[in-house]
This record gives sequence, C-alpha cells and structure tokens, in this order.
Amino acid sequence: MAFALLTSVPPVFGLYTSFFPVLIYTLLGTGRHLSTGTFAVLSLMTGSAVERLVPEPLEGNLSGIEREQLDAQRVGAAAAVAFGSGALMLGMFALQLGILATFLSEPVVKALTSGAALHVLVSQLPSLLGLPLPRQIGCFALFKTLAAVLTALPRSSPAELTISALSLALLVPVKELNELAAAAPSWSAERSQMRGLAYAVLLASVLCFTSSLDTRYNVQIVGLLPGGFPQPLLPSLAELPRILADSLPMALVTFAVSASLASIYADKYSYTIDSNQELLAHGVSNLVSSLFSCFPNSATLATTSLLVDAGGNTQLAGLFSCLVVLSVLLWLGPFFYYLPKAVLACINISSMRQMFFQMQELPQLWRISRVDFAVWMVTWVAVVTLSVDLGLAVGVVFSMMTVVCRTQRVRCLALGLAEGTELYRPLRESHKLLQVPGLCILSYPTPLYFGTRGQFRRILEWHLRLGEGGQLTPKTDSPPDAVAEPVRVVVLDCSGVTFADAAGAREVVQLASRCRDAGIHFLLAQCNASVLGTLTQAGLLDRVTPEQLFVSVQDAAAYALERLELTGPKTCTVWV
Repeated sequence: MAFALLTSVPPVFGLYTSFFPVLIYTLLGTGRHLSTGTFAVLSLMTGSAVERLVPEPLEGNLSGIEREQLDAQRVGAAAAVAFGSGALMLGMFALQLGILATFLSEPVVKALTSGAALHVLVSQLPSLLGLPLPRQIGCFALFKTLAAVLTALPRSSPAELTISALSLALLVPVKELNELAAAAPSWSAERSQMRGLAYAVLLASVLCFTSSLDTRYNVQIVGLLPGGFPQPLLPSLAELPRILADSLPMALVTFAVSASLASIYADKYSYTIDSNQELLAHGVSNLVSSLFSCFPNSATLATTSLLVDAGGNTQLAGLFSCLVVLSVLLWLGPFFYYLPKAVLACINISSMRQMFFQMQELPQLWRISRVDFAVWMVTWVAVVTLSVDLGLAVGVVFSMMTVVCRTQRVRCLALGLAEGTELYRPLRESHKLLQVPGLCILSYPTPLYFGTRGQFRRILEWHLRLGEGGQLTPKTDSPPDAVAEPVRVVVLDCSGVTFADAAGAREVVQLASRCRDAGIHFLLAQCNASVLGTLTQAGLLDRVTPEQLFVSVQDAAAYALERLELTGPKTCTVWV
C-alpha cells in the first residue's frame, strides 16, 4: 500500500500488485530466493508517467465523484504501463535478449537505485508534513519539490508531522536493531521487522480513530479498502503509443534488477538461473497482472533479503506472503480504514535504508576501479538532477563509452623471452627479458574494430619503423641501441584480439602488404577461429601463406629463429 502512493494510485492497488505477480513468478521464475512485487524505483517511475498522462486538475478540491474518476484514469494509465513493459519483455524473450542485462553494469544499477531512493525520500515529504502539494515530474523534479516544500513549510499540519515523527521513531530503530542482531541464531529479522510495521500501523490507526484526526485536523487516511479482487480489464490500447517511452526503461530496470539479484543468490547457494526465462517470467507477470489493474512490478531488494534471512529457500515462501495479502483483501481491509497516509510515507522512507547505504561502498569502489567510480557518480548525479529514466539512459551510455575509451588506450606490448624458459612476457615488466636482434614480437591485447584501427596502425608503424609506402623510417624517439638493428621478422600475437570487424581485418591485411614491401617477414600467432575467419575473408591469405600462421608465439618465434636463420647476441634491450 505504501508503494501505491508512489505510483499515484489508491493504496488497495498495491495489495493487488503484491498478490498476482507473486503467484505468476512462482510458476515461471528460476530464482529460488527472489521475492517479487512492488518495488520503490519502479513505483516512482510509474508515478511520474501517471502524473504526466493524468495530471491533477489545477483547481484542486475535487468532489468525491471527480476524485473517483481521476483515480480510475490513473489506475488505467498505471496498468497500461505495466502491460507495455510486460509486452516489451516478452518481445525480448522471443528474441532471446537476456544478454542485455550485461549492459546494465553493477555501478549503474546501484547508482540508479540509490539516486531513486533520494527521489522517494523527497517525494514523500509533502505526505510527511501534511502539505497538499502537486507532484513534480520531469527534469529537476527533486529540486522543484524541495523548493515547494520549503515554501509551504509554514502551512504544514502539526498532527501529520507528529504522526510521521512517531512512526519514523519506531520504524528506523527497528531496522537498525535488525542489522545489529541479525547474526544471532535465534533472531528472526523478518518477524522483528513485521512486528515493527504492525506496531506502527496499529498505533497510528488507533490514535487516528480515537482522536478523530481525520475530521478534526484533516489528516489524510487510507479509507475504505474494497474487498475481493477487481474485474479483469484489458488496458486501453490507445494509451500504448503514449506510454512506450515509459515502458521501455521500466522493462530494462525490471529485468536488470531482477536478473542481478537472482544471480547474486544463485551464486551464493550454488544453482543457476536462466536470464531468458527470467524475461519470460517477469514479462508474463507484468502483462497478466495488468489485466487486474496492477502497476509494474519486479524483484525487490528488501523483501528478498528478508525472505533469505527468514530461511526461505524456494518460491513456496512467496505463496505464504500471498496468503497474508489475500486475508487483507478478503477480511482485514476494514482495519486499515483509519491508517494515516503519513504512516505509509514513513514506511516508504524506512524501506529505502538499504539503498541509501549503498553509498558506503564508494570508497572501496574508488580503490578498486576509478572508472567504475566515475560511472557510479555520473549515473547518480544524472538520476538525481534529471529523472530516473533519463539517468538510466545517461548511465548506460556513459558506461559503454568507458568501455570504448578503454579499448582506445590499450598499449601494444613488445614481448621478450624469459631466460631459461619458453615464455614470452612484456618487456616493460622486467629488464632481464631477452631479445633477438631483428625479431620483434608484439602483442595487441584488445579487439580490432573500426574504433581501434587507427591506433593499431600508428602503434605498428612506430614499432616496425614503417613510413609512407611501406618504407623504413628511423625510430627517433627510441633508445639508440634499439635503432641499431632493423626489424627483419615481426610476430603479431593476437591472443588478446577477441574479435575483429571488416575495418580491423583490412588493417591487418594492409599491414601484411606493407611488411612484405619493406622486406619484413610477417607472422601471425594465436588467432582464435572467429578472428582468423574474418581475416581470411578479408584476403589475408592473398598476402601471406598458411606457413606464416601459428598456434602459439613460441612456435612462431622458433620458426623465425630456425628457418630464417636470425643470428646475433641476445640482449636485454627494452622497446618502450
């Protein structure tokens, strides 16, 4: 019910979203420990889409009938978004696009959820303070909401502020105690947390009922929860073109969070998940549940952690949570009539604790990889300043750019022989590696494609002293003893070239031609089958013979030494 407030729909639809998707995922999902249902990030994204599609009237103060009509339109918009995201995930399943989860790296996902948690916190401030403010959407919505709250702060409701303070004073310490005592064998984190939530709900409801806070102080309450289930209803297909831009990022977030969370527990408990089957499970879950007026759903971080701590090892645990929701829908709904919405806002905020604490990992991330740290920060800043969906797009694009940039900055390594062995190591690692004058062994440890072809050409020209037209040129910026002996044989180690495209393959073919024109014997070593096939299709065998292709650097070097009769003392010259 608390997450339904983020979605801008009545609270009862949060119960529906905690029932139908869980049943469907139990039948189709492969994550044994995964708990599905309402998720704060998706609820926030859905709420922004709903507010854009069905905005609050400017005049406000709607009558009861007008409010019901507005709520019905918003429920339809949220269900249409769920239908669209489910359809997109089913399309991804049909195309077997489970691999797309790899493009949402861990820093992107964690920064996304951490930034979204800040959006959740700020969006709940009006409910905490009893301020009837319109919800801000679009870019800079967080700052617009903060400005509106600060402006309207003198008009805040003392009654709702008191309820919020008491609720947070109960919920936050309970969560902290859970973390401190979770290691105790007899401690049940789920039971303790549920007890804290129950106390907060019970005390607030009793206080509101006995003091008539809803009528005397205009405290916003949940009101009547309709019993039973809604009638199945197909969302308006006319809305689908309008919600496609919202459904796509939600589908990606749903799949990325669910797949990554399932993988974490699958690795921990030694079983495997099928990413494409997860696409099917969440696609069907969103698509079918949208027929029952549910909003988008996915795996949830907090409840999955609670499920594991409570000893749940199969999806049967989800069925027990469904029984609890079912009892509320059928019998216990009237007991929530006087529950203040401020308490639901407090539950939302306290549930974000785990997402906020992800920022504690930043110092360690800085020490491990500053590139990943930059991805985390760029994504987080984009999510906070722009919006969740735009921040996701910025994070994915920036993450992919870092991959491309890192392939551009790879150094080509000159290899030397470790004395007394047959191993060839980069010369810059040690001054004791041996070189044979006239033999140059180079390792290019990155994919060879259109983005790296220029760098590949420049590096090889520098090492082999190739000028225009394949002529030899002096290597002016290398040590004098490195220039003394011209290169007679070059061995190109392709073990690090994982793939090559047409542009990269043509660059290798041109290099072979230029080496032949310059009198340099060109040998190729350790090409995988895919790269070798691409090079062959590009015409490599028109420039070299099969005898110039080797399965290892050692074989190529031995061929160069024995067949070409390279002589001269072995030195420790290092080419840098």
